[in-house]
Amino acid sequence: MKQDIVKQSVSKLCFRNKAILAPMVRVGTLPMRLLALEYGADTVYCEEMVDIKMLQCRRVINDVLETVDFVAPDERVVFRTCKKEKDFVVFQMGTADAERALAVAKLIENDVAAIDVNMGCPKEYSTKGGMGAALLTNPDKVESILSTLVKGISKPVTCKIRILPSLEDTISLVKLIERTGVSAVAVHGRVKEERPQHPVHCDVMKAISEALSIPVIANGGSHDYIKEFSDLETFKQLTGAASVMVARAAMWNPSIFRKGGLLPLEEVMKEYIKYAIKYDNYYSNTKYCLCQMLREQLESPRGKKLHAAQSSQEICEIFELEDFYKETAEMLQARKAALKVQTQEEDQAEDTDVIKMAVRFVKFIVVSICALCRREYPPQITPKMCLLEWSRKQYLPQPEYDTIQRPLDRFFCSTVTVDGKKYRSTVWEKSKKLAEQAAAIACLRTLQLPEGRLSEGENNPIHKRKRDEKEAINGTGVTEDTDLECAHKKQQIIQKTSELDSSAVPQ
Repeated sequence: MKQDIVKQSVSKLCFRNKAILAPMVRVGTLPMRLLALEYGADTVYCEEMVDIKMLQCRRVINDVLETVDFVAPDERVVFRTCKKEKDFVVFQMGTADAERALAVAKLIENDVAAIDVNMGCPKEYSTKGGMGAALLTNPDKVESILSTLVKGISKPVTCKIRILPSLEDTISLVKLIERTGVSAVAVHGRVKEERPQHPVHCDVMKAISEALSIPVIANGGSHDYIKEFSDLETFKQLTGAASVMVARAAMWNPSIFRKGGLLPLEEVMKEYIKYAIKYDNYYSNTKYCLCQMLREQLESPRGKKLHAAQSSQEICEIFELEDFYKETAEMLQARKAALKVQTQEEDQAEDTDVIKMAVRFVKFIVVSICALCRREYPPQITPKMCLLEWSRKQYLPQPEYDTIQRPLDRFFCSTVTVDGKKYRSTVWEKSKKLAEQAAAIACLRTLQLPEGRLSEGENNPIHKRKRDEKEAINGTGVTEDTDLECAHKKQQIIQKTSELDSSAVPQ
């Protein structure tokens, strides 16, 4: 039953008799993938994602861009996809561990069409970690990773390899790969040490195609064999493969997948820029891809301007797309504003048991037109500390903070629970820490308690704590809990010091 499902999925993914956009570093991003699909590519691969990096990400639905983002702890988008490519994008990962690979696959499988393991990357960053081409000589690990993925997820699993120096060893490896149950294998027809300037070994790929019953995807023919769409079939016949994967030739001009022939580069570059702006692609990545398309024209006036560009807006100006940039920016801003209003309305309608207040934590305030700042809180004193200290003195459980992040703009909102009641600031903050401080302020002000500001004078907890400690040491008062212990220790130190001084005086 599963084999039938896999066969249907493979057919749907176009692993047979079709053209495929291969992943390349910084090129297999969403704008380039969508452009390749528009021009006729049947399947697109994302750039290689390292398993450890992906496991640190959280899945975020981006309602503004209408995408699904996998966001790292530093808020950088590691992988972005959308509904338009869901049935055609293959997620390629770099891994050297079966369990990690499975964890990543489970994280991503509902947003992609298939999972691929890159076992052919010759770069040091990959091989040094036991990934990429390092796996070619580790058949046990290859079998473990692929078998675990095939058994563990519902989507098709593929892998991409390079050939080995020996044809016999290469055939042995691909047969092992076939036995794991993968749906297809992509073969770059060069050994690990060879580079694009070396001839691709079509004969070896043909021998692999004849030895396997699963689809073989031939890769490595750019420039030498593939310069336009009709060359895809020629390369396919030379290698005996089921389909052809294109990387460099597609990077130079993605319209290579177009049956009607290559389009003028100017038109292709403008279409790429539109996708990049629409999906908020980072400008340096957009610039890199455009430079790869320009190639020998990089020293032209336009090429020099592109090289100097420092923003997406500047790139649009170089290609006379200022109006498109402005219209798209306004459209996205309007969508963001509408979603913000909707979010606020939903927030007001929910959680009726939460006490809310529009407050925020500001450490410094501007006190003059010259932008002079005044400290609002003493060093090391915050509303959270004040709330914690008050809770302890009331013998209440420690305040609990529940913080969420809004997908719309990635701002934070926190709810604090104290003595069974919930408090929250209605102001969304840029960081988790600020959101929690704002929630603490909402609670303290509701309970009419000091929150630690310098303007509170004698009511400020820091002044009160120092006064209590002084009274405890002088024997005129006592403190509770940690304050009492601190005062007691200080008394012991003073007493011991006094004893040492007295013993040093001659009798």
